Amino acid sequence: MDVAVVGLGKMGEPIARRLLAAGHRLTVYNRSAGRDASLVEGGARSVSAPAEVWPAEMAITMVADDAALRDVTLGKQGLLLLAPPGAVLADMSTVSVGVSCEVAAAAEAAGVAYLRAPVTGNPSVVEAGNLGIIVSGDEATFARVEPLLRDIGSNVFHVGEEEQARVLKLALNLMIAGTAQLMAEAVVLAQAHGLDPRRTLEVMGASAVGSPFVKYKSAALVAGDYTPTFSSNAMYKDLALALGAGHDGGVPLPVTSLLQQLVQGCISSGWAEADLMTLVPRLRRESGLA
Repeated sequence: MDVAVVGLGKMGEPIARRLLAAGHRLTVYNRSAGRDASLVEGGARSVSAPAEVWPAEMAITMVADDAALRDVTLGKQGLLLLAPPGAVLADMSTVSVGVSCEVAAAAEAAGVAYLRAPVTGNPSVVEAGNLGIIVSGDEATFARVEPLLRDIGSNVFHVGEEEQARVLKLALNLMIAGTAQLMAEAVVLAQAHGLDPRRTLEVMGASAVGSPFVKYKSAALVAGDYTPTFSSNAMYKDLALALGAGHDGGVPLPVTSLLQQLVQGCISSGWAEADLMTLVPRLRRESGLA
């Protein structure tokens, strides 16, 4: 398939690589220069504006936030400016329901099929082919492009016709933040009473609470490695989006609100771009164990 990827950041670039490896004809665009060089060497076509990705049959956007999605889709050189009727736009970013509705309305006016397709995972998960893709939008369109989505990640779910994928992604991320904070509390509590964090995490991983997230984070925590797979800044943004969705739906989210404050503590401590698991050293410092 002729496919475009707009946004070549930490997630967009490995997604583009998987599409190239699967044999798709690829066009790429990134707002910051220089991210596309290796993809072009691998056979991708690079363009200087989002509107130039057509005549791709499908465009995938993977950008940082609401403002970036508006820019690449609705801006002066946005994707929807020159999109041919019948094309597909799939947005894999984590953005608000509100901006997604704006893009949906513009896509409908342009005759473009719009899929909300936020993802669960990190760059290493993309590279391994295990990315989760949560999709909502027209089911027939989803069925048409599902094989391509499975070239990106093996766990693909269609969850509704409208904005359901946006809300479910935010729900998952608030659970990740909650799990991270509870891991921090458990590890630091155990350490304060003389337990080695390595052994604590080993037992935790083998227990009823030993989720894939717990097991995935354990080695880095033991090593004190806070290289970001999901930064505190990124989680703060997603928790704000979840709280907004809660407000819109009339759902109180008291734990999510507290989690956002705790993540803000990491950001204020200079760990904005470090991994979310700096919740652990933050709590160690507050406990006098730093």
